[in-house]
Amino acid sequence: MYTIYHNSRCSKSRAGLEYLKSKSSEIEIITYLKEENAFTIESLTEILKKLNKKPVELVRTHEALYKSDFKGKDFSDTEWIQILVNNPQLIQRPIVVKNDKAVLANPASELDSLL
Repeated sequence: MYTIYHNSRCSKSRAGLEYLKSKSSEIEIITYLKEENAFTIESLTEILKKLNKKPVELVRTHEALYKSDFKGKDFSDTEWIQILVNNPQLIQRPIVVKNDKAVLANPASELDSLL
């Protein structure tokens, strides 16, 4: 089973989902901007471990919210995780998880490492 954290308004996320659908029918889609508590501190921490990334590496730095509230400020990993949980629109997408691995599927071909 693949889990994709998806934003249907994002072309890269739609491309990732379509690519995943072409490879597997066992997909759980989490529309994380619509579902309350799609990310928790615990779940995002676990996903970051599976991605082998620091929280700041998931930040969408071109978002207006980032530019107005966070740009140029120094936050710890713990603080970034809380910021991302509170502001999931700042999280790069799509994230695809399978078992103990995860990828940021941008571009969609990054999914090949999970297949």
